[in-house]
Amino acid sequence: MIKVLRGAVLRSGLAGVLVLLGSAVQADSVDTLKSFVRDVKSGRASFTQVVTAQGGAKKKSSVGVFEFERPNRFRFDYMKPYEQNIVADGSKVWLYDADLNQVTVRALDQALGATPAALLAGGSLDGDFTLKAEPDEGGLQWVLAMPRAKEGSFQSLRVGFKGRDLAAMEILDAFGQRSRLDFTRVESNVRIDPARFSFKPPAGADVLKQ
Repeated sequence: MIKVLRGAVLRSGLAGVLVLLGSAVQADSVDTLKSFVRDVKSGRASFTQVVTAQGGAKKKSSVGVFEFERPNRFRFDYMKPYEQNIVADGSKVWLYDADLNQVTVRALDQALGATPAALLAGGSLDGDFTLKAEPDEGGLQWVLAMPRAKEGSFQSLRVGFKGRDLAAMEILDAFGQRSRLDFTRVESNVRIDPARFSFKPPAGADVLKQ
């Protein structure tokens, strides 16, 4: 009887230790995101993006390059299968579709808000998002970020880190569509030509202001 009780106590104690260790590890993932926003002032990476419909069917995949410089300057260059550019210059966000030769421009404060781009390139974090550590998955530490504003264009996003490096992001939009970006060749705190965050509509392009 004493051995049984002792075994139960040991198992209970071990379970408690594992819970505490798990909580500590998960708390580190939130700290990693906060450190990324606080300490990484600029960066670039290649990315692969896969978009999945609500029912789980794969809709499309694309590849490109992402660059940013805080505060509020970033650039997504989609190369395949279609050429698109999204450029934030600090006051406006420009979206250029090469096939349509069409540009859409919006004021930064209207376009950014509590968005995935704001989390990666903006300066606010706790003010725009509620953060929660999630269990490790696929060799990455994950953080769930829920936008405090309820009327936004997406429901939630998860950010994955490998060590201190940004590795992945998963976005669930308002329509139940899921996008995952996997980042490679990540460079942090690198000098980026300021011209990369400047955009001039190509000659003959239709410019739509929103």
